Amino acid sequence: MGAYLYLALAIAAEVTATVSLKLSEGFSRLTPSIFVVAGYLLAFFALSRVLKLGLPIGVAYAIWAAAGVALVALVGVLFLREPVNLAMISGLVLVVGGVVLIEIGSQS
Repeated sequence: MGAYLYLALAIAAEVTATVSLKLSEGFSRLTPSIFVVAGYLLAFFALSRVLKLGLPIGVAYAIWAAAGVALVALVGVLFLREPVNLAMISGLVLVVGGVVLIEIGSQS
């Protein structure tokens, strides 16, 4: 499995774990709590594989963090009825843009 495939797995697992953290209601609900622990374990395992396969840590972490932030925010708005406004959208655009610049810079 390639580094970017492991990175996608790490992102998906982290987003699942983070959303489950909200749904666990302070770890008082068993099923979401299990998803929290399993998701974070899988996310860190997959991220460790990404690094072992040679993707630079700055690039890997930037993509992982930015994608996680953007996807969790999207899930919050679409499924958890959390508010969104222009300032929040602008912030997400800046985060993603920053990651793109890091990726471009690492290729130079």
